[in-house]
Amino acid sequence: MPSFPPTFSAGIVAQPIQAQLEAFLEEHRDALDRCLDGLTEEQARRSLVASRTTLLGLVKHATFVEKVWFDEAVTGRSRTEIGIPERSEDSFLLDDGDTIAGVRQAYRDASRRATATRGLDDMLTGHRRGPLPLRWVYLHVLRELAQHCGHADILREQILDGQRVADDGSSS
Repeated sequence: MPSFPPTFSAGIVAQPIQAQLEAFLEEHRDALDRCLDGLTEEQARRSLVASRTTLLGLVKHATFVEKVWFDEAVTGRSRTEIGIPERSEDSFLLDDGDTIAGVRQAYRDASRRATATRGLDDMLTGHRRGPLPLRWVYLHVLRELAQHCGHADILREQILDGQRVADDGSSS
C-alpha cells in the first residue's frame, strides 16, 4: 500500500481551504527542516553548487521568506525591525555563529500567527511590492517552500552519497 503525505488524510481534505493551505505549508516546512537530520555542521554548510545554496542556508532563507510574508507583509514592520536582511539573496549567507540547532530553532520560531485572524481575501499592505491578498501570500510561500524542498532533497542526496563513497572507499 502506498504511503501518502499527511495532507492526503480525510481530516485535511475535509477542512476549509485556509486550513488546507496551513497543512500544506506545515508539511513542506517539516520536510525542509528534516533535510538537516543527522548531518554534521560541515555537511550542512557544504557548498555543492555555484550559488550560495547550502542545506543550512536553505533553511535560513526559508526563515527569511516566512518573516517577509507572515510578518513584514502583515504588520508593516521593516526588515531591520524584524532582524532580517534587506535583500533575499543575502538570506542564504551563513554567519560563523550559525549552527544547525540555531538555524532550526529560528525556522521553527518564524510564525504565521499574525495571519490566524485573517481571511484569505484580506489584503496585506506591509510588503514593499504593495497590497496583496493573503491567499496569494499563502500560495507564494508554498511555492517557495516546495521549490526549496526539492533543492534540499538533491543536496542532501549528494552529501549522503559522498559520505557513503568515502565510507566504502569506492566510487561509482
